[in-house]
Amino acid sequence: MHKSNLFTALLAISILPLFGFAQDKKDTPPANWYNLDYATDGIMGISTERAYNLLAGRKSSPVIVAVIDGGVDVEHEDLKKVVWTNKKDDNDNGKDDDGNGYIDDKYGWNFIGNANGENVNYDNLEVTRLIAKYEPKYISVLPSTPLSEAERREFVAYQKMVSDYTSKMDEAQFGDLNYGRLKQEVDNIVTKIGKTPKDITKEDLDQFSAENDRQKLALKVAKKEIDDDKSFEKFYEELKEAVEYYHNQVNYHLNKQYDPRPIVGDNYEDATERYYGNNDVKGPDADHGTHVAGIIGAQRNNNIGINGIADNVQIMAVRVVPNGDERDKDVANGIRYAVDNGAKIINMSFGKGYVYNKKAVDDAIKYAMEKDVLLVHAAGNDGKNIDITPNYPTKYYTDSLKAVTGEADAWITVGATAWKMDGDLLADFSNYGYKSVDIFAPGVAIHSTMPDNKYKDQQGTSMAAPVVSGLAAILRAYYPELTAKEVKDIILKSAVKVDQKVKVRQDGSNKKVYLDEISVSGGVANAYNAVVEANKYTLSKEK
Repeated sequence: MHKSNLFTALLAISILPLFGFAQDKKDTPPANWYNLDYATDGIMGISTERAYNLLAGRKSSPVIVAVIDGGVDVEHEDLKKVVWTNKKDDNDNGKDDDGNGYIDDKYGWNFIGNANGENVNYDNLEVTRLIAKYEPKYISVLPSTPLSEAERREFVAYQKMVSDYTSKMDEAQFGDLNYGRLKQEVDNIVTKIGKTPKDITKEDLDQFSAENDRQKLALKVAKKEIDDDKSFEKFYEELKEAVEYYHNQVNYHLNKQYDPRPIVGDNYEDATERYYGNNDVKGPDADHGTHVAGIIGAQRNNNIGINGIADNVQIMAVRVVPNGDERDKDVANGIRYAVDNGAKIINMSFGKGYVYNKKAVDDAIKYAMEKDVLLVHAAGNDGKNIDITPNYPTKYYTDSLKAVTGEADAWITVGATAWKMDGDLLADFSNYGYKSVDIFAPGVAIHSTMPDNKYKDQQGTSMAAPVVSGLAAILRAYYPELTAKEVKDIILKSAVKVDQKVKVRQDGSNKKVYLDEISVSGGVANAYNAVVEANKYTLSKEK
């Protein structure tokens, strides 16, 4: 499920238990910080430019990177020249010219729409869908009710779901009510000041006289949130995002009566069904996927917008993620589509706490492994240890009893870091895990592309994963002889080890740990080091 940058950095303030709009007041990094170098710039980027200096004179081959996400604006000014085009089926003639089962899939495919051009926008969380499935069977079950061993396991899982769901709904209803009230009062303040949010200053707020307690509270929140680096307009936009987020939680994500799947028109229970959807790869909300695509490969050095990481990349858009939780059938089909159409790297900046058909996804991952494709997945934004609390999909294959039966060897799970080499290096929202998170990468205040030729800062492990996908694309472009597994090994081996403890949330309290205690590599991805390592690797293979 997509979460805006607002919700990956919520900090509570005492007067509003669920409120707060920004990370601690810190200086902001350069817009291009994730490409910078610590030794040269004092910023914990991945040393992209140093890597290209080392690659000078070396030829590269284009690499297709699939962005499996919520949609990509393929017409964006900084992306349109790096978008993958299926030249065998780009006629828009209503025919499947290349015979791959997907009609007019010029830029990729959308698995959450139908042949008439209608698209799913909102969907449930997976926990909501699972409760809707199991509730008729287990809602009346008592401790004394006879159940088989399999049913007992299912019932215990259902009880956990209900507890989780209830907690989420309580928070969502509280947020929906209180953010709504806050925005109403802020709107009243805006109206009485008589300016647009863009033009309101801190001085306007200082001079404003609140008429009641709610307005005083709204004024206090607004004043707290704006300073020299943050305008009232930005605060107001974040407030609108908050209102929309909780509204969507209550009305769609956690609404057991809401089911948009009939829009797609597939046989949802048939996970082997592959040929459904449409070619609208942008969809109704391409914010997240467009941002991700820009980090990977926005055209470099064109004096427009930003510099993506990879300089010889083709972005394939595969839409499977709604505003809500993605469905396993669509994820599996998205992976297979990307593999079959030439992607060598697949970026997956999505995840969820529950799984419906893990076998379908596991089988698709195995297929990608067989075809030498590297999968890069975001670790998730819950600040949790995903060795204990999984974020699906995972690199681990499991059986029907959830026992691990194997591991995808060309898979990288990415956590998020900030730009300073201090105790706050680990993003406070980032998931972690000694076994489950492979590496960390920049994921805070990342400036990238947005639909309709716009640009915006976003943060999350969703932003860290494409940093690593972009790095992987550099390696596969300049060292095409490397396998997906070798690219993964090089990226992990070349990570910058940090001799600095970082703060994490464990067992309900803040603790300080080293990165090698909460990840496989124990470090932050670095392009320069990776190129150095790739040179060593290829030389050793030639001997």
